[in-house]
Amino acid sequence: MPHYGFLSTHPPTRCGLATFNSALAAHLTADGTRGGVVRVTDGSDDQRALPGVVHTWSARTPTGWRDAAAALNTFDMAIVQHEYGIYPGRDGEDVLPLLRRLAVPSIVVLHTVLRQPSAQQKSLLEQIVAAAGAVVTMTDTARDRLLVGYTVDPAKVTVIPHGAAVHVGGAVPRRTRPHLLTWGLIGPGKGIEWSLRALARLQDLDPTPTYTVAGRTHPKVIEHQGEAYRAGLHRLGAQLGVAHAVDYQAVYHDQSVLSALIRSADVVVLPYDSREQVTSGVLIEAVAAGVPVVATPFPHAVELLTGGPGLVVPHQDPAALAAAIRRILTEPGLAARLAGHVRPLAAQLNWPAVAARYDALAGRLLAARSPAVSAASA
Repeated sequence: MPHYGFLSTHPPTRCGLATFNSALAAHLTADGTRGGVVRVTDGSDDQRALPGVVHTWSARTPTGWRDAAAALNTFDMAIVQHEYGIYPGRDGEDVLPLLRRLAVPSIVVLHTVLRQPSAQQKSLLEQIVAAAGAVVTMTDTARDRLLVGYTVDPAKVTVIPHGAAVHVGGAVPRRTRPHLLTWGLIGPGKGIEWSLRALARLQDLDPTPTYTVAGRTHPKVIEHQGEAYRAGLHRLGAQLGVAHAVDYQAVYHDQSVLSALIRSADVVVLPYDSREQVTSGVLIEAVAAGVPVVATPFPHAVELLTGGPGLVVPHQDPAALAAAIRRILTEPGLAARLAGHVRPLAAQLNWPAVAARYDALAGRLLAARSPAVSAASA
């Protein structure tokens, strides 16, 4: 079995990439396979290194990519998480010399593929794909966007879905009122203000719904804006007369608590303002748990929910959001029909299945490399 080195943000950093990398690393090394994480940090991160972290690449370290590459070269395979904002340099460009310095095959996981990148972002991503052994997108939409909008080798691109936890556990106590849920790191663009306005339009239901907003404010938002967005939500809820029905849980729940919270929901609401988001771990978790989803038409939601386990409504339209939630809560059989679409997807989305696909891709890269290495050493 190959030994895996991972390059990414990583816990105790709390962000989508860190959570994704932690889960992927855990499942690829669950059978005792050797693995280690090269953790990327910036000045706002908790700098403690958890078990499994073999090197820390601080954004404050000039040419830190050299030592990070050296650490990854002690493994058989490097798996690199890519997002423009996590690496040093303009648009995170310092990841490029690292990739070129690797002596081992690499898989680069693309968490964002922009529809309208800047010239710098487009050139950088094209060079990253050229330097990688393979790249992974998590949706067909992202793959198509990459192949149409960028000059890349299609043979290098593989679609592997975002993984999801297996949501099992004891029975969740049944709530006496319908339960709406949004979770994840909170900040402008999450669209929670539209959910509050939708909730106000559902006050004629009997019983009236409750709404849980779970998650801390995004560290980058706190750094630049403090808690202004969250405070604005509290004010809006009071103005709309729904503050009593909203539970703000400003914590980063562990997986067992989060799983129980998801399973307690009647509807997961994802009212994002983004028109770019090609990957959403929250969406995958909700779908894998079999909870109906109401979402705005960000690309991943359109791909996964259209004709499937949820309803898609226009951006920034609380009337449409409320109407879709109302349908799920009141239309006989609709919630069950939406949940029924999950069964064919669930087996593909759980983390063990997703990790097995990464392992197979790594195996193909290593097998293709072996004859070349043998020939070079002959």
